[in-house]
Amino acid sequence: MPYDTLSPRAAGERKLHDHHMQGADFDQAPFTIAWEVTRACAFACVHCRADAQRRRDPRELTTGEAFRLIERFKDFGNPILIFTGGDPMMRRDLFDLIAYASEVGLRCSLTPTATALPTEARLHKAKAAGIRRIALSLDAPSPQVHDGFRQVEGSWERTMRILHNAHAVGLSAQVNTTVTRHNIDLLPEMVHFIQEVGAVQWSVFFLVPTGRAQAAHMISPQEHELLFHWLYDLSKEAPFDIKATAAPMYRRVAVERRKAEVPAGSEVTFQGAGFQYADGLDRPVKGVNDGKGFLFISHLGEIMPSGFLPLAAGNVREHDVVQVYRLHPLFRDLRDPSKLKGKCGICVYRELCGGQRGRAYGVTGDYLAPDPACAYLPEAVADEVIS
Repeated sequence: MPYDTLSPRAAGERKLHDHHMQGADFDQAPFTIAWEVTRACAFACVHCRADAQRRRDPRELTTGEAFRLIERFKDFGNPILIFTGGDPMMRRDLFDLIAYASEVGLRCSLTPTATALPTEARLHKAKAAGIRRIALSLDAPSPQVHDGFRQVEGSWERTMRILHNAHAVGLSAQVNTTVTRHNIDLLPEMVHFIQEVGAVQWSVFFLVPTGRAQAAHMISPQEHELLFHWLYDLSKEAPFDIKATAAPMYRRVAVERRKAEVPAGSEVTFQGAGFQYADGLDRPVKGVNDGKGFLFISHLGEIMPSGFLPLAAGNVREHDVVQVYRLHPLFRDLRDPSKLKGKCGICVYRELCGGQRGRAYGVTGDYLAPDPACAYLPEAVADEVIS
């Protein structure tokens, strides 16, 4: 929809959001790369994106292939490189890969599973290799619900112990929580535990139906909206950063809330992603989305927009990852808001937000379709509904 067909209010909002999107060039390089170094994992979480397996796949990238991939990552500059899985601790060469990535200048983070593998000694080793932050999943304030999610008795207690140990060895800690119908009412009780382990960030994941995760476990669009407002209120007083993952709609809520809080006529800027941390894993001001500032590499070397949008645009064994990210039609589509369909395509927040593309694909089979978790109605759609 061109500017001259928008209402004055909507045109002003479009201009405002276009202004916010200036900064990092996500057409050229991702801000974050998530690398599934293995799909092996001892857990069988009910909402696992990876549909993890007990044993390592013999087709995983070899150490030599992994080193060559790290060298190509460097061509992007210094993105954050998340070593994930599965359980990355199940790769024997993990610390060698981390050390090499750190050596070439990448900012490294690690997301292990809460098994017996992340001992205090291994956490020291991870830090020495170059890990700046460790992230673990904590899905409830009690063992009963969390262990039910993870399907491993004692996983809640072990997660808390690993997070405390990470803090003790000097690693920044991040807590990841996946929101589903089963734990949405328990989230306020989580705040105490985020503080207890000294986490610098609470990354609240909003369920995307892929892997083992089911659309039936998603909360409703209205519940998403209420939770976004609660998170915004919490962000103003919490001693840790709050990140809404797989929920770019939160950016709209943050802008709307700030517009309501400042005097009329004042310029509103979106700084909800501009936090600075001693570990160097700063968040970008520009919004990241699948294939737009984000890149995922599977355990087989498949090049994907994210782990939540499991469409392969190539394989690092056959294609150059830098060229695929920059030029492949899948990635270019995801970075072009004019390609979005339905209400996402006419929304004034389409550049700031754009909807979660993996969720659109998981529910509808079309990665350019509207995000089914979004409750917001753009002005044109709202007018049509009212009339």
